[in-house]
Amino acid sequence: MKPLLSSRMVLGVFIVLIAATPLVMSPFYITLLNYIGLAALVALGLVLLTGIGNLTSFGQAAFVGVGAYSTAFVTTSSSFAWLGNSPWAGFIIGLLITSAVALILGAITLKLSGHFLPLGTIAWGISLYYLFGTAEALGGHTGMTGIPPILVLGWVLDQGYEIYYLIWAFLLAAIINTKNLLDSREGRAIRALKGGRIMAEAMGVNTLYSRMAIFLFAALHASTSGWLYAHMQRFVNPTPFNIHNGIEYLFMAVIGGASSVWGAIVGSSLITILKQWLQDLLPKLFGQNGNFEVILFGLIMIIVLQRAQNGLWPLLAKLLPVQHELKTINPHAEPLAQRTLPTHGEVILEAKNVTRKFGGLIANNNMNLTVHAGEILALIGPNGAGKSTLFNQLSGVDTPSSGEVLFLGKPIGGLQSRTVAAMGMSRTFQHVKLLPTMTVLENVAIGAHQRGHKGVFSAAWRLERAEEERLLAEAARQIERVGLKELMHVEAGSLALGQQRILEIARALCSDPCLLLLDEPAAGLRHLEKQALADLLRRLKAQGMAILLVEHDMDFVMGLVDYVVVMEFGQKIAEGLPEAVQQNQAVLEAYLGGVE
Repeated sequence: MKPLLSSRMVLGVFIVLIAATPLVMSPFYITLLNYIGLAALVALGLVLLTGIGNLTSFGQAAFVGVGAYSTAFVTTSSSFAWLGNSPWAGFIIGLLITSAVALILGAITLKLSGHFLPLGTIAWGISLYYLFGTAEALGGHTGMTGIPPILVLGWVLDQGYEIYYLIWAFLLAAIINTKNLLDSREGRAIRALKGGRIMAEAMGVNTLYSRMAIFLFAALHASTSGWLYAHMQRFVNPTPFNIHNGIEYLFMAVIGGASSVWGAIVGSSLITILKQWLQDLLPKLFGQNGNFEVILFGLIMIIVLQRAQNGLWPLLAKLLPVQHELKTINPHAEPLAQRTLPTHGEVILEAKNVTRKFGGLIANNNMNLTVHAGEILALIGPNGAGKSTLFNQLSGVDTPSSGEVLFLGKPIGGLQSRTVAAMGMSRTFQHVKLLPTMTVLENVAIGAHQRGHKGVFSAAWRLERAEEERLLAEAARQIERVGLKELMHVEAGSLALGQQRILEIARALCSDPCLLLLDEPAAGLRHLEKQALADLLRRLKAQGMAILLVEHDMDFVMGLVDYVVVMEFGQKIAEGLPEAVQQNQAVLEAYLGGVE
């Protein structure tokens, strides 16, 4: 059996190798490693943006250009002589300019979805490239010269092996910050983007904020790379910042493993080294010059996408005996504030004459129902009855065409679903929406997102550990509450369907709701799993929770709930106690097509 290494040991080995490399490598390979480090900084941003956040960008090279040109102008222009034309002043100003540009472009671009989003990044990537080439103050296509080297404590970094340490120090800091960010409340929100914006918003995540945060982080990584590049080369022109290089950065992230921090280094190393070797080798093989390496890279990309869609790093990681560290739960963490549940029988949710039209189709027609504290109400009906549409009106995902929905006496029509969640309503989904590669603990902790307040920069610098301990302790408490304690550190994707549905309920409970909306929680469950689910719901009801469940399984519903509302063709056809509804002629006809 191979000895297991901790992730900290792996990081330590990586640092030792980086520190020792200049002692044994020739200047040529030191320069090559400098380019790998610069590319890895950009690719690391794309890991956050594309691999984790599911946002494809082809324009990162333009942000590299913003950082490079900002520092070039600051360090060579007489306008900034009062700052001593300092490269460090150029770094700060470059980050500020990049942040402003990223926020403006992000506000425009991130409203796009589907294939329009990457097309949007191509558009502004091309625009910034031509701006660099046409602006006379930036030297046009000729570029800018005379950029001074960086000084660190009086040490002039004007040689490749000297700036090498600074490049890799910045990359190491970016790796640590990115890992810290992903291992936090905000990191879970970012990873939740892959589970769908509806799920994330229902758990209280501001998905636009999360998307903007990683867009900004990726831009700042690229800008830092541009700053280092400018002072290493001592010269900049627009060529390295074109859309071709933007595509190449994306190749690096995808080939290395777009969902892995270490994949950025693998992809950058592979492509940078191959590019250098092939530029020397292929012209000799073919007897003429040409961009043959570009053709080969295209073929490599196709093969990787076919054979290793998650990139090369997951394949390499299997060869390393790395022990994945389990999250520790602090039993002494200060408990999160708990909501006071309404008194038994108090009206929690009320739908008044809710109608939803889609063009000429009436999906819901004058629907009325009321849910009380400490009560389980079932909304049932055959497939196509309009249950899910009404469920969306009640949970804030959709807005009624007419009528209103009152939650705790307040109208919620038109409110964001995360706002409704903050008021005390939480939900599950008809088709389970979990993040399969995250543990049960991490999935459940997403539900507590709105109960924390620390932002992305606090997370990146690990300044939110006390709050994180409280959130994880709350998630562990809810997992134990629903009976999944032994599976806390298991990946959610490995659970049986019944356990996944229970996990969704734990995640919903983690938001501290007074009302649970459960969308077909018994769908696909076996008999014993349904019994376990029913027992859990009875316990929650006894604790004062109000529960509205949408179901079509009559047997499951009738022995569990206090009150039943039956729908067919978008309208209510019956309501009452379970025993009465079971004998209702209209209900029997809806389910059975009529009786003798």
